[in-house]
Amino acid sequence: MDHLPQKLTDQFGRQVDYIRLSITDRCDFRCQYCMAEDMTFLPRNEVLSLEECARLVKVFVKLGVTKVRITGGEPLVRKNAQWLFKEIGQLNGLKELVLTTNGSQLTKQAKQLHQAGVKRINISVDSLIPERFKQITRIGDLNKVLSGIDSAIQVGFEGIKLNTVLMRGINDDEATDLVQYAIDKKIDISFIEEMPLGEVNHARKNTFVSNTDTLKRLQDNYTLLPSTETTGGPAKYWRVANSDTKIGFISPHSHNFCESCNRVRITCKGELYLCLGQEDKIELMPLLRDNPENDMPLIEAIINSMTIKPKGHDFDLQRAAPAVVRFMSHTGG
Repeated sequence: MDHLPQKLTDQFGRQVDYIRLSITDRCDFRCQYCMAEDMTFLPRNEVLSLEECARLVKVFVKLGVTKVRITGGEPLVRKNAQWLFKEIGQLNGLKELVLTTNGSQLTKQAKQLHQAGVKRINISVDSLIPERFKQITRIGDLNKVLSGIDSAIQVGFEGIKLNTVLMRGINDDEATDLVQYAIDKKIDISFIEEMPLGEVNHARKNTFVSNTDTLKRLQDNYTLLPSTETTGGPAKYWRVANSDTKIGFISPHSHNFCESCNRVRITCKGELYLCLGQEDKIELMPLLRDNPENDMPLIEAIINSMTIKPKGHDFDLQRAAPAVVRFMSHTGG
């Protein structure tokens, strides 16, 4: 494999050094913007095994990927998920192993994750009001999530960040409370604009909250200092003066970040999506299963996929139907 390229570069000159790998489509929540209330989950044989997940990560790292984010569904409900974290956490060339979770399992698993080499954790929290949290997640228990956050803090992760999707008329009045919670806990928070994914009849333009509006609201309450800091993803950060907290804004609508896109996504079915907002994909599972001892077909497919990575996601809230019909839980959070 000495002749392999040292990095993956697409047709627009962007280097792909970050993969987001979903290890399950299952979740113990049913968040409204992520999945349907009555989801049909994949049978086990249609989901990548943990060994296949580890093999994929190792190949991508050989191709210059330095950051891997494990997602779901809820990745920590996957049986034996800790094996995967241990298997890839110490890979040579991998600078960051990170996790996106709803926090429900952190009280039990935070210590093991830290020991396995996970550097940072993003925890999805859209409300600090228990009844509202349950409404948004349909079945989630806020107290369990807050306890999980405390466990992650106590274990000593290098970075803990809340991920929040504000929705007009649902939780947009909590922006300041959520930031204050992050400040009090000495952790970070990112606001993510709701994306047009999933059910055709979900009228997202009615609930959409622009990050521009959220920033203005927060500036009325805090002194925010623009920052050039980055965690390797699409967020633009502001520092809260006189605190340890930074606020990120991920704005696929109001401030398109495609020109600097450095990431691809792999679903739990082994589908390599070159863009969250487009349907172009490469099927990796057959290559894994048809060539158990030979990585070259897989490597060639990944390298060739760079030629179809699109310039941008082209989200448009005015469309009658969503840009992409698949649910967020399908692609990976």
